Amino acid sequence: MKRLFDIILGIILLVGFFIPIIIIILFIKFDSKGPILFFSKRIGKGNNIYKMPKFRTMIDSTPLVATDKLKNPRKYLTKFGIFLRKYSLDEIPQLISVILGHMSLVGPRPALYNQLDLIKERNKFGINKLRPGITGLAQIKGRDSLSLNEKIKFDLDYLRKNSFFFDICILGKTVFVVLKRKDISH
Repeated sequence: MKRLFDIILGIILLVGFFIPIIIIILFIKFDSKGPILFFSKRIGKGNNIYKMPKFRTMIDSTPLVATDKLKNPRKYLTKFGIFLRKYSLDEIPQLISVILGHMSLVGPRPALYNQLDLIKERNKFGINKLRPGITGLAQIKGRDSLSLNEKIKFDLDYLRKNSFFFDICILGKTVFVVLKRKDISH
């Protein structure tokens, strides 16, 4: 049921976001040089690596590390990229990954391939059995302000409580968190 829900809602959201997607593409092209989409290697279900698309929010020469590992992440953000991140609009292309089955709408956020500490902890607790999500329990409970241990705790809670209705609840709370721009650090 979850997979079918992901596909149907993913398609509906992509169609619904068609006009905003076109506008975002135009702004990205006029704002800075580089591709419209940025693909990052992420760890999916069962530790499979896939390329996750996002709208590009940073200059083309940004080092390939997690944003929180950059000394001054703001200096790499484009002007329009700041706006996209503020409202989580850079995440829209991940709906393609949901439709393709690399991601779910709800699940633990996918680790970057080089976030070895996060990957190790998720493997230890069996969290890697879950399909990663665009949003998840950690996103509504603190997002960027959470430590690694706190993220793992919320991932474990999600693993234990995993159900269709729990996902619906997380999706609803995500809308509230995004609109309030809560716990977004960069």
